[in-house]
Amino acid sequence: MCIAKPAWKNLLLAILFGAASAGFSQREQKDKSATGDSVVYHLQQVTVTALRYPEQIVKVPLAISILGPEKLQNTRGYGMDEALKFVPGVLAQSRAGNQDVRITIRGFGARGAGDRSNAGTSRGIRILLDGAPQTEPDGRTAFDLIDLSTAQRIEVIRSNASAVWGNASGGVINIVSAPEFEAPFLSPHALGGSFGLQKFSLQAGATLGNARLALSLINTSFDGWRQNSASDRMLLNISVLSRPGERTKYGVYLAGVKNKFSIPGPLSQTQFEAAPEQANSAYLQRGERRFNRLVRISATLDHAVDGVHEFSGAAFVEPKFLQRSERGTFRDFTRYHLGGNLAYRYKKDFTPSLKSTLQAGVDEAYQDGAVLFYSLSAANGRGEILRQNKREGANSFGAFLQEELSFGKAVNMLFGVRYSNVTYYNQDFIDSHLNDRKSFARWTPKAGLTYQFSPAHSLYANWGGGIEVPAGNETDPIGTFGQDSVYAINPLLEPIHSTTLEIGTKQVIVPNKIGFLRSLSYDLAVYGINIKNDVIPYRGGRFYFTAGQTRRYGIEAGAGAQFKHGFSLQAAVTYASSKYASYKVDSVHYGRPGRFADYQDNQVAGVPDVFYNFALRFEPAKLRSAYVEINLQGVGAYFVDDANFTQAPSYNILNFTAGLRKPLQLAENLALHGFVGVNNLADEKYAASAFVNPDIVNGAPVYLEPGLPRNFVIGVSFTGTKTQK
Repeated sequence: MCIAKPAWKNLLLAILFGAASAGFSQREQKDKSATGDSVVYHLQQVTVTALRYPEQIVKVPLAISILGPEKLQNTRGYGMDEALKFVPGVLAQSRAGNQDVRITIRGFGARGAGDRSNAGTSRGIRILLDGAPQTEPDGRTAFDLIDLSTAQRIEVIRSNASAVWGNASGGVINIVSAPEFEAPFLSPHALGGSFGLQKFSLQAGATLGNARLALSLINTSFDGWRQNSASDRMLLNISVLSRPGERTKYGVYLAGVKNKFSIPGPLSQTQFEAAPEQANSAYLQRGERRFNRLVRISATLDHAVDGVHEFSGAAFVEPKFLQRSERGTFRDFTRYHLGGNLAYRYKKDFTPSLKSTLQAGVDEAYQDGAVLFYSLSAANGRGEILRQNKREGANSFGAFLQEELSFGKAVNMLFGVRYSNVTYYNQDFIDSHLNDRKSFARWTPKAGLTYQFSPAHSLYANWGGGIEVPAGNETDPIGTFGQDSVYAINPLLEPIHSTTLEIGTKQVIVPNKIGFLRSLSYDLAVYGINIKNDVIPYRGGRFYFTAGQTRRYGIEAGAGAQFKHGFSLQAAVTYASSKYASYKVDSVHYGRPGRFADYQDNQVAGVPDVFYNFALRFEPAKLRSAYVEINLQGVGAYFVDDANFTQAPSYNILNFTAGLRKPLQLAENLALHGFVGVNNLADEKYAASAFVNPDIVNGAPVYLEPGLPRNFVIGVSFTGTKTQK
């Protein structure tokens, strides 16, 4: 058992910074009508994800964060945790220093920690890449195709988004990787770091009339610092963006990846303290690993018929070949994932002060394919004994209707409803009586209200329902009493139903008077969530139960401030309370028939009460955008079991970066960009992630996944552009 340090200091930090929120990087335009001691600036940032069409953030009654290039550059660029740490309410934990990241938004996704739950995937959160879903029909998302080196922009919707996006109770993350540019360019990039980190990339762009062709090729290798934690990835992206007319825009995208990574597994507290670099002995013996190869082709289209009627759509196809050594078997997955969406918008100005945008749309996604389980050979490869031969499929269908009403410049109202249906298919070619099919369906509503005090200050509230179905591998039946030989799909699981109530505010202020404070932005959100049928992993994710009811309350806050003499501060703080309102566990599955464990009022496993991130930057005006930055990242202690007996310890780590915010012009058509970073500056020993409801081995829980010790990274790139005639 690990006893965590008291959390009162972390709570104090959350209270002190609770009146602010992240996201200062916003384009601003002076409001000449402002009065008083300050000049208020327009929030010009536009979200394309929250409502599924462009709208200014200040008008949308949802918690939204947008990360631009300034937050995505000058990092290792391997895992999404490096960018998402700046977003309040989002906990992103790197499990081994590569792309294998555990992402939690307001507690959703917390069960993604365990053998089944998270090995290069997450759940509970919908993730889009260039307008097409990375999330599979059952709610799982793999990160094989995501690399921060190519990301141009990331939108994070932290509010419940099921009424618009379906299986997305935890929110939505939209990653835009296709660059928009005016002149042809060529940009080689090299990066190196501790523990054998090497990353080489080439990005290029060409103009083809009205179209823009972009290509990126990235090769990343990492030896890892723990045993059995090496990774190697080759990623290719090609995009074509075009505006053939003022009212039409389309994009065509091709991506391919070969991604291999090993999994070191969890450690006990004693092992963690003695030698955190070791791998779990069972994982090491079996050579636990993933080898994923996939290709993705997608296309998007936006067209405005006139000022009243608009259409948008997307289509994609993604064949996959996945291999893995997992839990004593060698597994082959051959899958194809395809689907698309279509939306229609009707815009109507009833009066100069009453405007309407009515939107209706459908989403469809289907995944199917063969699954073969073999024995594990002596060399941890594919053995000769075929243990399982089956087909696993899932289909997700959704239809939604949404109405946005604008009353003058001050009031926006949002109403929406969606029908979602997810169906699982299981066909066993060895034991046909296990063939099964199961569907989950639900209507989810949404309502929101925004009041703008000025073009740069708004107050909002929203209420909505959410749905999240169990992921495909979570539906496997429990092995107790041989139930896995009776059922193909766990009959004990139901969809997660949630209801969210949220209030928030957003504002940017620039003082009139020249003083030490040059500008300030903040974004604050307070929420409460009631959840029924929360899905809980047991025995390290080997099987899953459904909890009766859980309740979550939280406050998300952060700030971005610019000061005189080139100083700036950014902060993101989250405080959350997550408890079981009603939850009894039948201990028959632990060999104690007739006995129950009552976990009412216990904290939900895997969700810390407090986590935060602060970054202080100094950028002298005379040094051409050169800067130094110190970053503090902290996570409070949290329980990893429903009994609230075992805790993952709290931690604070310091990171340092020195680099260029903008490229340095060496010549008219040649620019240099570079940075150097030191992560975990104080060489803190900490657990970056943990298994939920872990196995007990020799009387001790095995649950801690150690984070990287002090590590260095240096990167340099050149960009050459062609002068347009």
